[in-house]
Amino acid sequence: MADGTGTDPRPTGPMRIGELARRAGVSTRVLRYYEQRGLLCAGRDANGYRTYDPDAVEAVARIRELLATGLNTDSIRDLLPCAQGGPGLMSCSFSCGVVEQQMAQLDAEIAELQRRRAALGAYAQVMRDRRAQDEALAAMALRAG
Repeated sequence: MADGTGTDPRPTGPMRIGELARRAGVSTRVLRYYEQRGLLCAGRDANGYRTYDPDAVEAVARIRELLATGLNTDSIRDLLPCAQGGPGLMSCSFSCGVVEQQMAQLDAEIAELQRRRAALGAYAQVMRDRRAQDEALAAMALRAG
């Protein structure tokens, strides 16, 4: 219809969980998890089935974007009110603080990984040197024998 494929890309009324999962490209299990963590709100119809507003597709996309940055679900839940209307977050002291804190944590993790890689590299070099010495000794023993 609206997009020429025979389906309207944006629903006009409440969706059940399966439709939201299909439109958002996630499993129903993921949607239940998001709801459990307070990231996504679902209503219930007369039969008790979960229903979601049309803007839930965008909300799921935003949650996935924020998860991809490494933020945990608690931080995302706190930031979701700042994530309205397009990509990025509304710039306020709270959202800037959370993002800056996450970047500082990533910097610390990167520094730790670099330290561990250097230590492992030194260990590997000792192993290579020792192997070369062992091979040289074995070669000398074979020539002497």
